[in-house]
Amino acid sequence: MKAILIITAVFPPEPIVSSKLSFDITDKLSETYEVTVLHPRSSRPYGFSFAEKASKASRYEEVTVASYVCPQSKLTGRFYESFSFGLHCRRYIERYRNRFSCIYVNSWPLFSQALIVKTAKKYKIPCIVHVQDIYPESFTNKIKSKTISCVICSMLLPVDKYILSNATHVLAISTNMKMYLEKSRNIDKKMITVVENWQDEREFIAYMDGNEAKRSDSMLSFMYLGNIGPVAGIEFLIHAFAKAQLNDARLIIAGSGSRRQSCMELAKSYQHVNIEFWDVPDGKVPEVQSQADIMLLPVKKGAAMSSIPSKLPAYMFSQKTIIASLDLKSDTARAIIESDCGLVVEAENEQAMINALQVSTQYWNSEVLNRKGKNGFDYAMKRFSKRYNLSLITEIIEKYVC
Repeated sequence: MKAILIITAVFPPEPIVSSKLSFDITDKLSETYEVTVLHPRSSRPYGFSFAEKASKASRYEEVTVASYVCPQSKLTGRFYESFSFGLHCRRYIERYRNRFSCIYVNSWPLFSQALIVKTAKKYKIPCIVHVQDIYPESFTNKIKSKTISCVICSMLLPVDKYILSNATHVLAISTNMKMYLEKSRNIDKKMITVVENWQDEREFIAYMDGNEAKRSDSMLSFMYLGNIGPVAGIEFLIHAFAKAQLNDARLIIAGSGSRRQSCMELAKSYQHVNIEFWDVPDGKVPEVQSQADIMLLPVKKGAAMSSIPSKLPAYMFSQKTIIASLDLKSDTARAIIESDCGLVVEAENEQAMINALQVSTQYWNSEVLNRKGKNGFDYAMKRFSKRYNLSLITEIIEKYVC
């Protein structure tokens, strides 16, 4: 049987979308092929408590490498994490190079990707690279000094160009990302395919079929559910919600991440505002989101231009109205507007976010919320479903299995 190597930076029990994508791809391909999945030990998101994974029979081989991990958002730690994982992957490929006919990569940028692609090319193994975010731009855009940003970008950009130019095929997660990579990396558009990240719609449908929404009768519940990290902009959300001075409303921040503790400290400074922090056990996203009336999607300026946050499909599959603060020209903004499932305001515009929150409490009754939520669900089924997008990726990988 022909063998496929799946290299992924995250894998279950890590409860994040990229982990679930890699599992879905591994599980589907293992129906037909011999599959090995290679990954580091579980570490994401920061602060999440990982229970021991129950051993169970599976069709694929799972290999956990002893590479360095850095769940905290630390620059040097993240760079070393990527390099360390890449070295372990290179050694594994070299050792079993005659076993695998194709490699799928969903790994840390940039160093692990470069080491994997270089090794695959050396041994003439087709290599499909899945780009989840554009580096080094995602990193350098956060640097305030334009001079330092340009210097670092000039040093790291050739690495990414090497990765994408030497990959057999590239998977991008949005149309904007594909267009940007084609132009900035000078990549043939035929070598890049857009496959949007998905959520398993069956989990949400099954929960909704068996349960009624657990909304609070006494107050309107606004919720953010996801990783509480530097890019999420939760501090911005807390400030805007507090200044909106909404009556009978609460803000629920559900999830974990490197900024959770600092956000909890910030929330304490608004003693008369109802702000709650919830944990989200693995597999409980539909249940937790069912307790919200309106889902909130804040993304820092520039961060939404090249990708669609995984929270968007999850919010839509829960049939929730969405208020988003992000780049107005992004694919995410376009999806919310096209589906008529909520409101979009300019990224990091506090007054615009305050106005949106106030409008929702004054003019959106239960009928409006239900209608907008249904609009988002119907849109997500056509665009963000596992049923549709998983087959696109597996078909591309299968083309290179020789």
